[in-house]
Parts: sequence; structure tokens; C-alpha cells
Amino acid sequence: MATATSDGTYTFDNGAPDAVPQMHALESFLDPITTRRLAHPVLRPGATCWEVGAGGGSIARRIARAIGDGGHVLATDIDPAHLVAKGNLHVRRHDVRTEPPPGDAFDLIHARLVLLHLPERRRVLRTLTGALAPGGWLVVEEFDCTTPQRVLTAPNDDAAKLFAQVMDAMMGVLQEHGAGLGWAQDVHTEMTLAGLTDVDTITHSQSWAGGSTGASLYETNSRQLEPDLLAAGLSPDQLHAFRRLVRDPGFAVMSYHFVSTRGRLPG
Repeated sequence: MATATSDGTYTFDNGAPDAVPQMHALESFLDPITTRRLAHPVLRPGATCWEVGAGGGSIARRIARAIGDGGHVLATDIDPAHLVAKGNLHVRRHDVRTEPPPGDAFDLIHARLVLLHLPERRRVLRTLTGALAPGGWLVVEEFDCTTPQRVLTAPNDDAAKLFAQVMDAMMGVLQEHGAGLGWAQDVHTEMTLAGLTDVDTITHSQSWAGGSTGASLYETNSRQLEPDLLAAGLSPDQLHAFRRLVRDPGFAVMSYHFVSTRGRLPG
């Protein structure tokens, strides 16, 4: 997805050269988890659904198949270039920060790795809650970026230190651009305060070996954020070494903690 920053620019741009590999890496890791979280009773045939910040559209397509021809899925993004409307799946350009919801009776609203990047995240969560139909579900899924990725194996201590150094710089860049690194931990409480019931949260993490699809996300993000990382004091040689490291099969690290929270509007 394209993510908004506090200055109105975007940290991760859907039009950037690395956007597609970034989306593919995220989909490979996250789609199976999200699919389980959207299973019955959250999704049902004929439902009206809103996929916020739909990115490459993989989850919007899964929802469309699950609800059948009698249902309706609206996939929105500030840059919907990678989304394709088909059948019961509709696409719209939309900025959830500044535009009103494109409806007010959704049976499901799903946002993955969206609110984390928005300084207005709490207000946006209340807006999404207000767009639910009675009995509708809100599912918000984020990375908890406060937990350092633990290096499991590395060629040497210097390589492990380099990984930690680059990741610290990357988190600093995201935070400077308005990201809430610990927002994932707050979603459960915020949903409860917004009046949702049956709120529950799960957290998932797994090992990523060097050269795996998951580990490729580190390389992709380092390219997307390279100007900011260089401005933060990293050198081109350090970034090149970091990219070689995350391709090395002798390297392994625990993934980001992925936190999935869902709640239901009474009614």
C-alpha cells in the first residue's frame, strides 16, 4: 500500500519500482494469517465489505470469492494502480485520512498495515467504526515495530550488529514520517473504547532465512528508504552489505510481530 506521512508525502509509494516486490513479500507472509482471521463468522455470503489501503488487491480478491456474487467488495487506495475491478469487486481511489467513508453500512472493514503509518490513526479507527453496519466487523492488522527483530544466525557478530544498526535507522525514518511503531499494541484498547465488542487479538512471528521471500522485504524496504537512510548517517557500503546479508542463507532472523485485532459493532 501507499502510506501517508505527516508532511503529506508517502513513505512507501505504490508507483515506486520496488512496490510490487514489497507487496508480493507481504502477501506471501500475511495472506494466510489474514484469511484465517476473516473466516466465518467475520465473513459470510452476501456481505458488503470495504478493503482499506488494498495495495495489490490479494485480500480484496479473497474476500470477493468468499462472499459470492451476492456480496460487494470495495477496494480503496490512494493509488489504486495495482487494483483491478472484476465482478463483485469494485475499485476506488480514496484517502481514508481526509475523505468520508464510501458508505456507512459495511459488514466488514479490513485495514492491513495502513493505520500504523497514519498520524491520524486513532481518528481514522473511529471513522472506520462509524462506517460499520450493526453486527459488522472491523479487522485491523499491523506490525509491532517496537520489538527488535532477533537475529538467529549470522555469518559473524559484525553482520548481526550491522542488521540491528540498519533496522534501527529504518525504524527511525518511519517514526520521523509519522508512523506509530507501537500502535499495534494499542488497537485492542482503541477498539474497545470505540464501543466494539468481541474484540480479540493474535500475534504471529516466524523465522525468515536469508534469501527467503520474507527476508526480501528488508532489502526492498532498504531500497525504498535509501535516501532517508543515507541522510540518517548510513553509508552506501553499509546498505550494500545489509542487502547481501539478507540474501545469505546462513542468516536467519525472527520476522516482525504481526498483530491482528478484530471487533464487532453491537446490533
